[in-house]
Amino acid sequence: MTSTVHYLGDLRTEGTHLASSTTLITDAPVDNHGKGETFSPTDTVATSLASCMLTIMGIKARSLDLDLKRTTAKVEKIMAADPRRIAEIKVDIHFHKSFDPKTKLILERSAHSCPVAQSLHPDLNQNISFHWPE
Repeated sequence: MTSTVHYLGDLRTEGTHLASSTTLITDAPVDNHGKGETFSPTDTVATSLASCMLTIMGIKARSLDLDLKRTTAKVEKIMAADPRRIAEIKVDIHFHKSFDPKTKLILERSAHSCPVAQSLHPDLNQNISFHWPE
């Protein structure tokens, strides 16, 4: 088992990662009857995509003896209605230093191969941009 999730009331949940006892609180967003005081469940999906991409690139970078520290991802989640769902996740990945064209391609392909990206429904638009310094 990976985690347990408890409903705390007032549209809030607390998930506990069993291996580490780390907790994650979610709230329903303001536009869906919630307080929006922390990540919503759909925010965690969008954030997981970016986190997974950075992690997989980090694994590849380690094998190539590259440093990706300070690489960041900016995430935007776009919702659709009827049914309410995530329609698009925009991820802008910003690198702190540039690499040769072959290495850039390897890292970008690694990002797209992450398990979260491969698990999301094909109708969900994954709009991923890579920003390299000049």
